[in-house]
Amino acid sequence: MDNRTILSEYVHAIVQTFLRAGVQDIVISPGSRSTPLAYAFSQTKEFNTYMQIDERSAGFFALGMAKANRSPVLLLCTSGTAAANYFPSIVEANYARIPLIVLTADRPHELREVGAPQAIDQVQLYGKHVKWSVDFPLADEHKETIPFIVRHTARAITHAKAAPMGPVHINIPFREPLLLDFDFQPEPSTFIESTSGTIVASQPTIDFVEKSIALAKKGLLIVGELSADLHKSDFWSFAKSIQWPVLADSLSQLRTGVPKDCLHLLIDQYDALLKSEHFKQTVIPDVVIRFGAQPVSKPLSLYLKEVQPEIYIAVDEDPMFRDSLGVVTHHVHSVAKVFWKELSNIHENEALINWTEANKIATTHVEEYIQEQHDEGALAGVLFHYLPDGSDLISGSSMPIRDVDTFFNQTSKDITVYANRGTNGIDGVVSTALGIQQARKRPATLLIGDISFLHDSNGLLVSRFHETDLTIVVMNNDGGGIFSYLPQSSEEIYFEKLFGTPTGLSFDSIATMYEAEYFAVESKDDFIKALTTAKLKDLRIIEVKTNRQQNVLAHRQLWNGIIEELDQKWNN
Repeated sequence: MDNRTILSEYVHAIVQTFLRAGVQDIVISPGSRSTPLAYAFSQTKEFNTYMQIDERSAGFFALGMAKANRSPVLLLCTSGTAAANYFPSIVEANYARIPLIVLTADRPHELREVGAPQAIDQVQLYGKHVKWSVDFPLADEHKETIPFIVRHTARAITHAKAAPMGPVHINIPFREPLLLDFDFQPEPSTFIESTSGTIVASQPTIDFVEKSIALAKKGLLIVGELSADLHKSDFWSFAKSIQWPVLADSLSQLRTGVPKDCLHLLIDQYDALLKSEHFKQTVIPDVVIRFGAQPVSKPLSLYLKEVQPEIYIAVDEDPMFRDSLGVVTHHVHSVAKVFWKELSNIHENEALINWTEANKIATTHVEEYIQEQHDEGALAGVLFHYLPDGSDLISGSSMPIRDVDTFFNQTSKDITVYANRGTNGIDGVVSTALGIQQARKRPATLLIGDISFLHDSNGLLVSRFHETDLTIVVMNNDGGGIFSYLPQSSEEIYFEKLFGTPTGLSFDSIATMYEAEYFAVESKDDFIKALTTAKLKDLRIIEVKTNRQQNVLAHRQLWNGIIEELDQKWNN
């Protein structure tokens, strides 16, 4: 066979294996060394091919798609620093348990470590931040080469999808020339299927948990962001059967579509409630069961660390269960959605009435606050009120996700909430939002701070290649707003230089560059007008000017009002 035929057979064997396994989405960044694979994927009409020039943004765009679909998405780039630019998204995918499959084209072995251009050490480039990695052989006529790359491609897919899901890396060297035979007719992959079982708790474990539920006097259910699909009806059937308060993180997806007979169980203001010393003492749990990641709320984390529940059960599909607080007493190695279907034990909870009553008090304060105040929190509450039914909300880190946690209260609307909380970084958020919208195919709104928006403004490049339906609400407080809540804000000499980092920038020029619809908002009325004006373009940017100092004072005023009423009621 000539070189083109050999190379065509090689790359199409990879492509066909992905296709047979049901992988259909690939994000490609242009480059020379990756030419053979780029051609092969583009030739295969069953693949959805997305382009993003910036590899760093491409990684987060693919991550957003995989996060939304809970299925693997491919990333493809050329050799050299292009591959290194994927690193931030791979780290996030690893800790957030997102199935990315990273394909990095590489120089042939004779050009490695000899000073060749665009040649860096790409073998195991991502270290422990991927679940598995492999360095492929060059394309040749050896009869074992194709079976090897087919089986290792299948292994990569299995690793990415197996619980806990996560990123994998395939490094693929190519020797020039890099052109394919476009008349080549690929054969279906010789590998047929890889299936994975479901991790289920043993019967003795289920018996122990049921006994713990039966003996608990003040049980507590905590639900964070879950790695697998959430079957809400199954969860609420379980919660209803044990009648425990449910502390539902904003990313748990449990604040929407709550059954009427479970509304009293949902506690969505626990972050504020646990700032009250008197209330905290009345609801100290003896048994805690947590599904998913630890929630965003710092007061909840501090509380659990302080009270050290006698039994704290973490249901986690990963043997490396999450316990940053050091309070978990029992790890149940199981997929959450399977686990709660196995349990059934109707039991009254002594603390439920206190949690429910306190949640109503805090909710009243929050609703009044949204009506009366004009800071970022109140404006976030306004945004959540006007989100359309059947849409998605993506939150940035730092203050946006905390405002989501406080002001996104239970609703009957069909709204799904996303955020990058694997490593809680501010990078790649714009690209993640665009990827989520691309996967979900329904209107999406991104709530983000000005620094985070600037950090990933290159992510908007993807809107030049693919249609989108995204509204970006930028809370522009001219700097890092989250730091104003931290102790370092008291050191005025260095605060603005090292933490506040004001840029003095507005984003109208960025909107013009990307032909986005743009609104500059100075008041709550302006904001409501922008939110309710019919969208004329695929991409809309609403820039909301706020004041960092005012935000801090207003938030603390809200918390103090809630704390005062709770302390008065439970000071006995």
